[in-house]
Amino acid sequence: MEPAWIALGLSLKVALWATLIAAVLGIAVGYALSRRPFIGRELLDSVLLLPMVLPPTVLGYYLLVVIGRRGVIGGWLDRTLGIHLIFTWQGAVIAASVVAFPFVCKSARAAFEGVDPQMEQAARVLGVSETGIFFRVTLPLAWRGILAGVLLAFARALGEFGATLMVAGSIPGRTQTLSIAVYEAVQAGQDDIANLLVLITSATCIVVLLAAGRLAPVRMPGRP
Repeated sequence: MEPAWIALGLSLKVALWATLIAAVLGIAVGYALSRRPFIGRELLDSVLLLPMVLPPTVLGYYLLVVIGRRGVIGGWLDRTLGIHLIFTWQGAVIAASVVAFPFVCKSARAAFEGVDPQMEQAARVLGVSETGIFFRVTLPLAWRGILAGVLLAFARALGEFGATLMVAGSIPGRTQTLSIAVYEAVQAGQDDIANLLVLITSATCIVVLLAAGRLAPVRMPGRP
């Protein structure tokens, strides 16, 4: 069972880093989309949400084009700094961050749009700076919706499979996350390990979804 716990530890590390990256970028982009109307805003929003609907293999291919050794960014990192992201846990973090980002961005935008503009305007009248308004007014009023999105992003990053497999591969102890370990265990006929990993993943996702539901409950139309 030791490989199972190693995969669990690696998955948690990848998911935590991916959630942190997705949270920072998602909150910033969500705030910009909610506050700054501009031509093509909805088109940009649709492009940013593509990882939610694209097939994992297509998303993985895009990532290889960008961060692979011959990619736009990956090639520059290889030639300049000698950094290789393919088949590393850092590459797995990037793949998980990309698939988790839309959950934070969408939730953050909705949460920010739900903030009463009069509250922000009152703070401006009192002489509070825009940065102060964000951290003292807007963010405290929107935090529940944002945190719900962050929790969903963590669950998605924890269960990421397709793009991670294409970018990071399946190297035991280095890039083999929970979802990949389940696939490998089933292929090898190791049902006991597969059952354990599936139970761990399912239990973690249920806890996260329950927490997200309590933070941002779904309201029926016409009900307060």
